[in-house]
Parts: sequence; structure tokens; C-alpha cells
Amino acid sequence: MTNHLQAIFGFLSLSFADCLDILMVGAIIYLVFRWIKGSAAMSIFIAVILLFVLRVIVSALDMRLMNALLGTFIDVGVLALIVIFQPEVRHFLMKLGSRYGFDGKGKSILSKLFGERGQVMGGEAMNEIAEACRAMSAEKTGALIVLPHSDSLNYIKETGDLLDAKVSRRLIMNIFFKNSPLHDGAMIIEGDRIVAARCTLPITQRNDIPASYGMRHKAAIGITEETDADVVVVSEETGGVSFVHEGKLTPIGNINELKLILVPQEEKE
Repeated sequence: MTNHLQAIFGFLSLSFADCLDILMVGAIIYLVFRWIKGSAAMSIFIAVILLFVLRVIVSALDMRLMNALLGTFIDVGVLALIVIFQPEVRHFLMKLGSRYGFDGKGKSILSKLFGERGQVMGGEAMNEIAEACRAMSAEKTGALIVLPHSDSLNYIKETGDLLDAKVSRRLIMNIFFKNSPLHDGAMIIEGDRIVAARCTLPITQRNDIPASYGMRHKAAIGITEETDADVVVVSEETGGVSFVHEGKLTPIGNINELKLILVPQEEKE
């Protein structure tokens, strides 16, 4: 009887490599759980985990038919999930590569090796953006201004109209004017240049966003979840100004607060 039980549950004899394997799989599941928490993929992800656990048990009990059936189902199901949940998969890979791959000095060294230089916004450009937001807030003109850092937004620029203009409050206000052909979508500012307008941003999949926030706010949260960009939003309904960083939205009380928050993190330190 004892030998029979050992034969069935022999996989429970864990070596150091087995423990390390379990810890790594657990860490991956935890990270994926954090990234898709609150999205439509959450319930399906839990179902996939349960099927995987069931397959491990079936394999340990040497139930060959069930093992083959579950194996085929999981293999085909994973491919189907990748197609169905392409935005979530893309979100996962971008965060893995851009936000957790290199940060701080490591990211700067990598950028130098490949000849990439981050655009640094000057004080004049920050002042022009802040003053434009104050004027648009008073007039309740909606605006969506993206401020990239290290991550490339070329795929976002391609969805809009490319520009190459010096940052100025009048130009920003004219672009977001309601009758302007470029007022829909987001503006991208790199350094002291407006590089694109009428761009389409990814919408966040979170379902905990307050109902008072419209599509501009959801788009701002979405792009800051996928990249290290910051976003300034002016609400068309209320005229309120918000700053979005890493998916967190902060209401701005006055123009001086906006100017202060626009200062690059390197200069603050």
C-alpha cells in the first residue's frame, strides 16, 4: 500500500531545482495576475490556471486519456487566447521589456549604446504648456497632451498627423480648438517640439475608473500603463486639469502646481 502511494505521489519528492521551478512559475503567475487585474482577461486567466493544475494532477495519476485531452485543449486554447487578448499580451510584453527590463542608470546606458537620447523639455516649453492648459481650462476646451520619456511612441505617432513645431501656447490652443481638424486625439510633445497631433491612444482596460472620467482620461491612463510617458488632460466637461503618471491620475489645483509637476524627475532630484 505504501509503495503504491509513493508511486502515485512520487512527484511530491522535491529537489532544489523543483522548488526553484515552482517559485519561478509562482512569480510569473503573480506578475500576470497584477497586470491583468480588473480586465476582461482575469476570469479566463484563472480558468487556464485551474486547467493547468488539473492537468498536473491527471498526469501524476497517469490518466493518459484525460492528460492527452487536456494537453490538446490547453495547447489550442493558449493560441486562441493570444489572438483574443492581443492587447493584454502586448501590454504584458511592453511592461516587461520597458519598465522592468532596465531602469535608472541601466536604462540610460542602454540608450547610449544604441545612440538614443531622451528629449529634455526646457523651462520655456513647460511654461507654454502650463499657460495653454490654464487658458483651455477656463474655456473648457478638451486637450490631451502626451510627454514621452525613454519609451518610443513611434507607433502612436503613426496614428495621427506628424508635425515639427516649436511648443507655444497659441499653437496648442489652436490645435485643440473645437473646430480645428486636429482637435480630436492626442498631441505628442518631445522636448521643445510638437511632433504629432490627432493621435489615437490605447484605452485602459481597468474597470475601476470613476464614471466622471471620460475617454480622454481613460486614454491618458492607457498610454501611461503601457509606456513611461506622462500625460496632461484638460476636461471638456468640467475644465479640470489632470496629470497622469504610471496609470495614476492626479487632479491639478492651479497653474503653479502643473509647472512644478512638469519638471523632469532628474531635475527634482
